[in-house]
Amino acid sequence: MAAMSVIGIDFGNESCYVAVARAGGIETIANDYSLRATPSCVAFSEKTRILGVAAKNQLVTNMKNTVYGFKRLLGRQYKDPFIQKDLQSLTYQTVETPSGGVGIKVNYLNEPHVFHPEQITAMLLTKLKAISEEALNTKINDCVISVPSYFTNTERKALLNAASIAGLNVLRLFNETTATALAYGIYKQDLPPPEEKPRNVVFVDCGYSSLQVSACAFHKGKLKMLACAADPDLGGHSFDVILAEHLSKDLKARYNINPMTNARAYTRLLTEVDKLKKQMSANSTKLPLNIECFMEDKDVHCDMKRADMEELCAGLFQRVEKTLRQCLEDSKLKLEDIHAVEIVGGSSRVPAIKQLIEVVFNKPASTTLNQDEAVARGCALQCAMLSPAVRVRDFAVTDIQMYPVHINWDGHDAQDQGEMEVFSKNHAAPFSKVLTLYKKESFNLKAFYPPNSVPYPDPRIGEYCIKNIKPTAQGGTQKVKLKIRINIHGIVSVSSASLIEQIKGSAEPMDVEVNEEEHKEKEQPAQETTQEQQQPPEANANSQDAQPNGPAEDDDAEKKEKKRKTVKSVDLPIEEFLPGFSSSEVSSFFEAEGQMMAADRQEKDRVDARNSLEEYVYELRGKLSEELSAYVVEKDRSSLVEQLDQMENWLYEEGEECVKQVYMDKLGSLRSIGDAIYQRKMEYEARPKALEELSVAIQLAFKNLEQYKAREDKLKNLDPATVEKSEQNIRNLHHWCEEKRAILSATPLHQNPPVSVAEILAEKEKAVSEIKLLSTMPKVAPEPAKQQPPPETIARVDAR
Repeated sequence: MAAMSVIGIDFGNESCYVAVARAGGIETIANDYSLRATPSCVAFSEKTRILGVAAKNQLVTNMKNTVYGFKRLLGRQYKDPFIQKDLQSLTYQTVETPSGGVGIKVNYLNEPHVFHPEQITAMLLTKLKAISEEALNTKINDCVISVPSYFTNTERKALLNAASIAGLNVLRLFNETTATALAYGIYKQDLPPPEEKPRNVVFVDCGYSSLQVSACAFHKGKLKMLACAADPDLGGHSFDVILAEHLSKDLKARYNINPMTNARAYTRLLTEVDKLKKQMSANSTKLPLNIECFMEDKDVHCDMKRADMEELCAGLFQRVEKTLRQCLEDSKLKLEDIHAVEIVGGSSRVPAIKQLIEVVFNKPASTTLNQDEAVARGCALQCAMLSPAVRVRDFAVTDIQMYPVHINWDGHDAQDQGEMEVFSKNHAAPFSKVLTLYKKESFNLKAFYPPNSVPYPDPRIGEYCIKNIKPTAQGGTQKVKLKIRINIHGIVSVSSASLIEQIKGSAEPMDVEVNEEEHKEKEQPAQETTQEQQQPPEANANSQDAQPNGPAEDDDAEKKEKKRKTVKSVDLPIEEFLPGFSSSEVSSFFEAEGQMMAADRQEKDRVDARNSLEEYVYELRGKLSEELSAYVVEKDRSSLVEQLDQMENWLYEEGEECVKQVYMDKLGSLRSIGDAIYQRKMEYEARPKALEELSVAIQLAFKNLEQYKAREDKLKNLDPATVEKSEQNIRNLHHWCEEKRAILSATPLHQNPPVSVAEILAEKEKAVSEIKLLSTMPKVAPEPAKQQPPPETIARVDAR
């Protein structure tokens, strides 16, 4: 069913949620453990990969080969100081790749492997895809995946590459803040109409690894993101680390053990601290923390209350307040203009964060939305809107680009070089702008984030070489139009370049642009707008003279000259130099993922075959001494039990690592013996009912025969041979039934019965067919009554 394939994925740092758009609304899909949340964990073993819940469950026992927290590594450089800080808290090994990225080193199939974060992400996405396909019983192709609003161009491209490796077609990378707003607004029936003031709502999303605060304006049928502020390094994990460090000092002083020096102990401590933190959200009293056999076989105990936690994490709460106030400032909203403040994300349940929200916005935090599933639901809604297979209520979404974007370009001299801001902070997206430059030769253009505008040291977006530009015949400059675009994924690029040639006296106009603004709008999706930046050849790039939609020439003489010219647009080739993987590298990763999936399936089939053999051995051996004992002679039973014991020993010794076919062959040989015993039991248990059904059918046939004979003398044109044959058939069936009943009664249970239940039921069908034959015999036809003359006529005849 096409509608079933419309899914939204909330890709979180700690766990993921998948929601699906159905006819009845939005539903969150449960995984193979009947849980809605699937941990963002990928583990590796000697034989296979372990994904999701199973990977998280074996984290403590397989720490070096269990990968988590990889969302924060996407598209980042190994030497990035933010990455280096994160890597210190991870238990698996990382290396720098030849391209300068992060490589994750694990032992897989008894060999060392280095995977990129994009590959690890793709592995998790294949698991989410498989969960969805199993739950919905259909193939999944199209999806919408959530992305933090603070992700840069490179990080967004890395996530798209991961989805491609997983075989997913991403209709949109949807900002988590916007997904939350969509999930909130689409079901609101009381939103103001477009002519009235909008309903302004602030959303605070504090998750496991980051804090995002956004302001949104709602009208009936549409939402517009106003501003977004984020702290990418402030989330539930930040609180856990501070509390774990504090408790480690306490344990060192009291028990003389230091969990900070033992990765396994520290991981267990973080898990217990997370539970304690959640308990403190609901209780202000002192709460205990007990861990058995924590380190050096010591059981440890400590306690903490909410006030202690708030004091330890005071610095984090200050950062929360700063982010809240930053969003309020950027949105340019007054406190009285804000309708509500909605909270989502697991860490927003911390009471101190709720108090800060009330202090900053002068309103209590509201919990209208499902705090864990709101983002996935919003993504599923957006996927349904973008998919032609599903009908959804019209709801327009205007997103924003969180960071300002600048470009600069080179030239043959200093005057020909320049720099400008193309998109400002919190600019609407998707969006396209057209920039006009005057050039006489090929040139390079760089797109980047201005210094200190992004929380990372690498501000690069990409470099572009615009080629095939030559001076005019008079040696002058040529008019070059560049379209710079933020696409639906929030990725900035130079999407096209064209050379505008003006030819006098041409009899046949070519590609005339009457209204460039209108021409550009036709090229864009409905959500996108275009805006032209005209740059006169003598103007400096930083000049304020460049105005949107401003004409380059506007005096009457030039307008008349323009009418006599024909405009010809020539597409220019663009050579891109972008950070991240090339398409060929992504293709090779896709092939590698396919091979690993095939290996996983092969290993799963092998393990399933082994488990089936093991299960059959245990089941048959257990039943041979109980319910199956009567159906096999003692000598054969003892021999079979011994054979099963030998099979069990083989399974745990030399049969541990055999291929699938070996297990299937051994299972087949056991079944040839065991199934015969099971069959005798099943025959014995089903036989009385089958014989009873046969007897009832024969009796009913005899009854129908007697009824038929009772009216036989009244029937005409009937074949006596048919009646005689039917009677003989019924008597034969009765004789067969009695004979077989006697034989079966004398047959021992450990012998195969001479007559099967299937044969008895086949004889029953013969009796039923005789009943149908007798029931369809023609009935007695009534004799027609003799016609009498009217009484008056009789009277007249007598009188004569």
